[in-house]
Amino acid sequence: MKYAVKEIFYTLQGEGAHSGRPAVFLRFSGCNLWSGREEDRYKAICQFCDTDFWGTDGHNGGKYTAEELATFVNDLWPENAGHKYIVCTGGEPLLQLNSALIKELHYHGFEIAIETNGTLPVPEGVDWVCMSPKANTEIVVTKGSEIKIVFPQKGINPKDFEQFDFEHYFIQPMDSEEQEENILQSILFCKENPRWRVSVQTHKILGIA
Repeated sequence: MKYAVKEIFYTLQGEGAHSGRPAVFLRFSGCNLWSGREEDRYKAICQFCDTDFWGTDGHNGGKYTAEELATFVNDLWPENAGHKYIVCTGGEPLLQLNSALIKELHYHGFEIAIETNGTLPVPEGVDWVCMSPKANTEIVVTKGSEIKIVFPQKGINPKDFEQFDFEHYFIQPMDSEEQEENILQSILFCKENPRWRVSVQTHKILGIA
């Protein structure tokens, strides 16, 4: 099997519980909620995505075997440095991430995180599961490390997810033309519901790729 990859880069995690942590980002091509083509956005299940995951033409993009991909990722990590951390994202990473790649990444010593929309089951061996639910989908990932809800989102009430089994609960203001209002609503929601915390996209504030 070869994995279709949009881009791979070494950076800092910009949001959630691991905000500020060095990480290799492995962005898989493809998603089950939107094709990635702008002409299809209006009819997509998820219409507010701000990520380019179409194709394999991004930085270090291409098609890799599990061994090739894990080796390439490992080569991006600072030499002789520990605490290896990889974020598998997309698109939807669980369309491609499987036991073979998980095994290879673990072989190189990586802690594996995923950022998923929660509509596909998580394979064994993933160390950190961040689930970001989208409206009008069937959520099958009901436990994990953190839940991150883009807010406000029509059709999503964060309190409906409090029955799920996650360690961290985040509200993230939607990045849109109404962002200032979205930030205010997110702050108000968290103040009224103290189980939740605001997640800020620090990579956009700091200009980190």
